[in-house]
Amino acid sequence: MDPLIKRGRHISDATNEALDQDLYRVIRGRVNGLKKAPDARLVPYLEQASFGTATKIRVSDLFYDLLSALVERWRPETHTFHFPCGECTVTLEDIAMQLGLQIDGRPVTGISSFTDPAALCYQLLGDSSGDDESNFTSLKFTWLKAKFGQLSATATEGELMCTTRAYIMHIIGGVLMPDANNNKVHLMYLPLLVDLSSVGSYSWGSAVLAVLYRELCRTTNPDVVDMADASHCCSPGRCIGCHFWHRLVTNRGVFVRVSGGRTLSRYTDSCWNSMPEKG
Repeated sequence: MDPLIKRGRHISDATNEALDQDLYRVIRGRVNGLKKAPDARLVPYLEQASFGTATKIRVSDLFYDLLSALVERWRPETHTFHFPCGECTVTLEDIAMQLGLQIDGRPVTGISSFTDPAALCYQLLGDSSGDDESNFTSLKFTWLKAKFGQLSATATEGELMCTTRAYIMHIIGGVLMPDANNNKVHLMYLPLLVDLSSVGSYSWGSAVLAVLYRELCRTTNPDVVDMADASHCCSPGRCIGCHFWHRLVTNRGVFVRVSGGRTLSRYTDSCWNSMPEKG
């Protein structure tokens, strides 16, 4: 029978060696969230698409030392964090409660290549990115921000719907499911936004959790230094932090202490007593 815990390379092994040499890997990330609330005229359409709560996510700081320590405890075989007190993980319930995303419904899937992406953008966004490439596969956040940041005071309903799709695309690619570069969003999500009233029928929460698990598994490789889902300040990365504050503090779990650039895990009464009360 194969062992439950594989013997491949894992960051926890590399960390033990690094501590002996006074070295430590801290995961890096990039922030590409939205600092301002959407135009009030977009709110009804965002609510219709079930992205109303997600639009309230704002830029905030992440403790990358803490995230790095948690990655050391992540086991790709079980998709759980292994602590002295037992195992725990981020669940669909956490995603639904913190991000307000649907966790039931159709899977977030579709085609990833398009014969005429410019036509698709004109149809659903009212404009094209203007890239020189005729077969582009993604949209830059700078272009999307300009799209919903310069909304005309006399915008028609059609223009408002196009701008809403641009706003949702930015949320998806910049906040909920970014890649390691975190400066573009793939076009594959755009066809799912054709009918704003049916956008909420997709299980966006399941997709976000799957991406988070994938990134946690990827960053257990000692050679990886960027975590895509730690880069967006307030979604899965935030879910990790809020999850452990709520679940582990409530259940007297694990206290992760950051000291001198090293991250140490402790499970003692003295650490518990040093923790502030939850407000």
